[in-house]
Amino acid sequence: MSPSFVFDPPSDEEIEHSEHEEEEESEEEPESGSGTGSESESEGEGEEEEGHEEARVPKKKKKKTQSPWDFAKYTESVAEEHARRSTTSVDEKISKALKQRSTPLVAELDHSSESEPDEQVEDYRPEEEDEEEGNDGDSKSFFAPSDGTSFHADSFLQLNLSRPLLRACEALGYSKPTPIQAACIPLALSGRDICGSAITGSGKTAAFALPTLERLLFRPKRMRAIRVLILTPTRELAVQVHSMIEKLAQFTDIRCCLVVGGLSTKVQEAALRTMPDIVVATPGRMIDHLRNAMSVDLDDLAVLILDEADRLLELGFSAEIQELVRLCPKKRQTMLFSATMTEEVDELIKLSLSKPLRLSADPSTKRPATLTEEVVRIRRMREVNQEAVLLAMCSKTFTSKVIIFSGTKQAAHRLKIIFGLAGSKAAELHGNLTQAQRLEALEQFRKQQVDFLVATDVAARGLDIIGVQTVINFACPRDLTSYVHRVGRTARAGREGYAVTFVTDNDRSLLKAIAKRAGSKLKSRIVAEQSIHKWSHIIEQMEDQISEVLQEEREERVLRKAEMEATKAENMIAHREEIFSRPKRTWFVTEKEKKLASKASKASMDNSKSSGKDVISAEQAENLRMKEKRKREREKHLPRKQRRKLEAAREMLEDEEEDGKQVEAKGGNKKDKGGMSLVDLAYRRAKAVKAVKKALDSGKIVEKNKKKSNNNSRKTPSRTEEMRELFQTDMKDKKPKRGVGGGKKSKSSFKSKSRYKRK
Repeated sequence: MSPSFVFDPPSDEEIEHSEHEEEEESEEEPESGSGTGSESESEGEGEEEEGHEEARVPKKKKKKTQSPWDFAKYTESVAEEHARRSTTSVDEKISKALKQRSTPLVAELDHSSESEPDEQVEDYRPEEEDEEEGNDGDSKSFFAPSDGTSFHADSFLQLNLSRPLLRACEALGYSKPTPIQAACIPLALSGRDICGSAITGSGKTAAFALPTLERLLFRPKRMRAIRVLILTPTRELAVQVHSMIEKLAQFTDIRCCLVVGGLSTKVQEAALRTMPDIVVATPGRMIDHLRNAMSVDLDDLAVLILDEADRLLELGFSAEIQELVRLCPKKRQTMLFSATMTEEVDELIKLSLSKPLRLSADPSTKRPATLTEEVVRIRRMREVNQEAVLLAMCSKTFTSKVIIFSGTKQAAHRLKIIFGLAGSKAAELHGNLTQAQRLEALEQFRKQQVDFLVATDVAARGLDIIGVQTVINFACPRDLTSYVHRVGRTARAGREGYAVTFVTDNDRSLLKAIAKRAGSKLKSRIVAEQSIHKWSHIIEQMEDQISEVLQEEREERVLRKAEMEATKAENMIAHREEIFSRPKRTWFVTEKEKKLASKASKASMDNSKSSGKDVISAEQAENLRMKEKRKREREKHLPRKQRRKLEAAREMLEDEEEDGKQVEAKGGNKKDKGGMSLVDLAYRRAKAVKAVKKALDSGKIVEKNKKKSNNNSRKTPSRTEEMRELFQTDMKDKKPKRGVGGGKKSKSSFKSKSRYKRK
C-alpha cells in the first residue's frame, strides 16, 4: 500500500544539546526500569553481562537510561485542585478519623501477628473435568500471506531506522528488539496494513511508534497537517503512549498532541490548531473536536493506529470508531494492536484494512513463564469476609508493589479507606476521580510512594508500571480476556510476578478457563482462619469511621454542587447574550444514550451469567440509541424558541427525578421539615435562581403579557388602516399608468420633499 503523502529528502538532523545538559543527565540516578518491555534478556543474564562490561568499559562512559513514563506533567497537582475547589483529600479525612480513634489498631495488629500461622499454597485440584473446546474460527484467506516475516533481530540498527531514533532507543535502554518489534517495524515502514497481537509486556507501543516516527522524518515540512492518529480506550493509556512517543521523538522535530477527556478543552483546541504531526486521543474527545472545532480535520491523515483494538470495539466504543474510520481518508495505513483479538476486531479488519498482514508474535493465551498464578476459593458462607481475606494476605504475604482490581468504583473507594485506616499506604484509580487525581495515583505508585493501587478495569489495559510484583483480582474478571489483561500488569519483560484471583462459587466457568490456561502450574492458596477472624473483627470496628469519611465526602459533594449551580445561574444572568450567541456544541453520544448503552451491556453480561432472566440485547440497545439520536437530530431543525423550551422541560424532569431520589434516600418523610441545614438552604436557593432563569428564558413571566398587549394594540387600528389602504389603491387604479413598469411609487423614490426641506 503506497503512502498517502509525498516524501521529501531524508532529514536525519538531530537537535543539538549542550554538553552541560548531557552531564546533568548522566549525573541523574537511573529509573527502576525501561518502559515498554523491550529489554533483550532476562534479569539474571543482564547481571552477568554487566559484570563483564564493568571490567572492560570505564565507569565514566556508562550512560544512564531514561524512564519513558511521566504522569505528573500533564495536569495540575491534586493539592492545587483541592485548594481551588475548597475540598480536602481522602487521606486527610482518613488521618482525621485516625486521630479521633480511641484505641489504635496498629499495636493490636503487631501483638496478634506473632501467633498467626503461615498461609498454605497447594497445587490446584479441579473438582470437575475440563471440557475441550476448539477455537478455529479465523478466516485466514482474508489476510495476506506473511511468509518470510522474521521475528528476530539482533539490534535496532538492522531495522533501517534513522540516527535520531536509534539515539532515543539507546537513551531509553532498548538494545535488542522484541519479536513483535522485529516483525512489525520493517513491514510498517513499507506502508502495509497490520493486525498485530503479542503477549502483554512485549513492547507493542514501540512496535508502532518507531516506524511511524521514521516515516514522519520524510514528511513534507512546508505543509502542516495531522498525519498520524493513535486511538486508545482509556485516558491513562493515552497519556502513557504520548509520553512514550515524546521520548522516542526527543531528538527530532516531530510534534505530538494529547487529546483526552478530563483535561482542558481550550488548551487542546489551541494545540490542534497548530496542526501537530501526531495526535494521541480517546475516541469521544476526538469526535468532539472534529465536530465543534472548525479548524480541525483529518483530510491529510496518513496512518491510523488502534491500540487495544478489542477494547475499543466493545459496546459503547464501536459507534465512535466507525465514525472516525469514516472521517479518515481511504488511502491510509491502518494498524491494529492488542494482546487479545475478538470477533469484533475481525469485523473491523474486514471493514477498514486493505490486504492486511496478521502478525502474532506470541499466542494470545500464552502465559509468561515467570508468572505464578494462584486462586483463593471463597465459599458461599465466607463471601462476607472477603475484605478480611484480602487484608490478611496484604498485611503478611504481599506487602508492596501490589495492584488490586475491584469490580466497582464504590468498592475500590471503600478498599482505599479501609487500607488507610489499617495503616497501609494505598492509592485508588477509577472513574469517579478527576483526571488530576487519577494521574497522581499512577505517579505515586510508579515512584513507590504507596504500596497498593486499588483500581477498576481502567488500569487493566496497556499500563506498563515497572516493578509490579503482584496482581490481586479481588473481584473475579468477567471472562478470560479480561483476566489475561489484568494479570499482564505483572511478570512483564521476563520479570517474576504473582497473580492471585478470588473465586466464588458463581465463577466456576472462569476458574476452569484459568486452570486450562495455567495447566499444572496453577496453585491454590489457603488463608489461615485465625487471621481472617481477626481482620473481620477489625473491619467491624472500622465501620463507624468508614461511614464518617463517606458522610463527609457526601456533604462536600452537595456543597460543591450547590456552589456550581449558583455560579452557573449568576453567569447566565450576567452574560446571557454572549452565552446564547455562541454556536451550540453537538455531541456524538449524549449522556442518556451512554446510560442506555451501559445498561444494555450490564444486562447482556447478566444474561450470559444467568440465562433465566428477560433482558434487552445489544441489538435492541443499539436500536434505542439510534432512535434517540434521530430524535435529537429532529430537535436540531426546530426553531430556537421551541428548542429552548424542550431543553428547559427536560432539565425540569431531571431535577424532579433527582429530588425524588434524594427523598427516597432520606426515608421519604417530606413532612418532617424541622430544621433546614445550610447545605439544603444553599441548594434550594440555587435551584430557585435557576427556575426563575428558566422561566425568563421560556417567556412564562414577562413575554406572555407583552405578547397580549401587543396583539390588543394591533387589533384596534388594523380595520381603519385596511380601509385606508383599499381606498388609496382604488384611487390609484383610476389614474393612468406612467412608464413601462406601471405600479405605484414607493415613498423613498419621491425625493422632492427632501429637496424642499433642505432649501
